[in-house]
Formats: sequence, C-alpha cells, structure tokens
Amino acid sequence: MDKSEITLERMRSFVRVAERGSLSAVARELGLGQSTVTRHIRELEQAVGVPLLTRTTRRVTMTDEGRRYYTDCVQILRLIEQASEEARSTRGAPAGTVRVSCTAAFGVLHVSRFVFAFQDRYPDVSVDLSLTDERIDLVREGVDVALRLGPLTDSSMKLKPLGQSQRILVASSDYLAARGRPARPQDLAKHEGVRMSNIAGSDVLVLHGRRGGRHAIPLAGRLRVDHGLAAREALAAGRGIAPAHLWLVGDLLAAGKLERVLPDYSPPPVPLNMLIVPERSGIARVRLLVDFLAEQIARMPGIERLPSARRPN
Repeated sequence: MDKSEITLERMRSFVRVAERGSLSAVARELGLGQSTVTRHIRELEQAVGVPLLTRTTRRVTMTDEGRRYYTDCVQILRLIEQASEEARSTRGAPAGTVRVSCTAAFGVLHVSRFVFAFQDRYPDVSVDLSLTDERIDLVREGVDVALRLGPLTDSSMKLKPLGQSQRILVASSDYLAARGRPARPQDLAKHEGVRMSNIAGSDVLVLHGRRGGRHAIPLAGRLRVDHGLAAREALAAGRGIAPAHLWLVGDLLAAGKLERVLPDYSPPPVPLNMLIVPERSGIARVRLLVDFLAEQIARMPGIERLPSARRPN
C-alpha cells in the first residue's frame, strides 16, 4: 500500500481520535492495536502533507489544519455511510449498528426490552446500549442516540421531546407502620428520606398540591444513593420516604410493596428527551430506532406527553 494514500480506514481512525482525544481509547473502540491507530494517523498526515493532531502525554488535540480537515472527513464518511444505507435499502432490510446511551435505571427497567422488540422486528440491526447517568459527549463517545431525564444544556444535538415523567412520594408499608403516615407536607421533615447524591437539591423536597400551592420541605436521611435502582431497593426495604418516577416503582405499588404518601401532593415532573447526533439522524436504522423508542415510551404509564410530542417526527 502506498503510504501517501488517503484511505477510509485512516480517515475513520483520525475522526475518532479527534473526537475522543485518545489513541488508546480509539484503539479499544475499533478493536485495533494502538500502534495501528498511530500508524493510520501518521500515514494520513503524510498523505495530506500537514500535521493534523498535536500529541501530549495527557491528550491528543487537533491542529488548525486538523480541525478543517476533520469537518470535511465527517461529511465524506457520512455520505459514504448514507450511500451504503441506500444500497442496502434495495433489499428492504436495514442493517448496521446503532449506539444508544440511556439513563441507567430507565434503561434496565424499560428501554432494554424495547430494544429487544426492535431487534426482533429488524434482526440485521445491532444495538450497543450504554447505561449511564453521566451527561456524556455523544460525538466523542460515538453515540447516535441518547435518552435523558432532566434539563438539557447541549444545543448542538437534535432534540426530540418525549414528554414529562411523573413522580410521586412513596414508602413501604412497614416503614409507614413503624414511623407513621404523614398527614401534611410539613410532617415529612420528621421522616427518613432516601436521597439521590447525584441530583442537586435533593436535600429539599418540593411538592405541588392538587389544589394549588407549593411546599419546600427539608428532606433528611441517613442514606444517599447515586443510582435509581438502589433507591428503588432502599424504598422497598423500608429505609424511608422518597420521590420516585412512576416507571421506577409502578410494579412495586401494584404488588403492594410500596404505598403512595400524601396522594394530594406531587413532586414536579421531570422532562424526558431524546438527543440525536444530527449527522446520524438521516441514517435509516437510526431513524427507525428513534421512532420505535418514541412510540413505545409514549405508551408507558407515568409519561405525560407534551403537545409537541404527540406524534414522532
């Protein structure tokens, strides 16, 4: 092979290193040796005649020429993938991989089974489902679609609102029998709370009354967790009272393992959104999964659809 040749393999390696800032991370992602990825970058730089990346002991960054070249490479690779998609569509079966990131508890309890159903319908599509509550950089991590609860700050992604996730106050029957049932919001200050350490402001519980009014009550407690499934287990084990998404505890309520507390008061709902990398939104398999997930989530109890989310785009 001519070392001055520009190949798609070298171009893909460069794009991913530029996005992730790490040769070793890209080597693991692509299933290659780090020396191979390094060679791809070196040979691509020889081919274009300018340095594309600057390497330090801690990170790899793009040069000015590299940033301009990166933009063109992304467009070229996207056009090639779309051309391949159109060729495959002639046989009527979408194929390839879609990478999805999802809030952990929501993914375990619900999205995973939606993915199973999607793959039953489209057996040639592979799905990489990554479950994390961290707000990752979708482009850097190579993710196509992300499902996120809470406010969003990344305006560069294509946003698909899915609705509002309803929350209620819950506790186990054993806990309430031992500690008493609160009759009004102010009574909660005397109770044990199960708090989320990764959610700002979880030491204050905000409730809205069915007939109006807003209440902010300090929520104390000896247990703090950073995962929704841990909070679910703590509530079922009688460790205290906490606000919980209906999709997180609906089955425990139905089974009588949890009870609703102060049913005339509710914590504010949480926005549920889908983020899509714009360059990936036109790919058939990504578009199909986006629409499928939006349709399934819309049917979930506890997800209140917004007027703008009535129909998938």
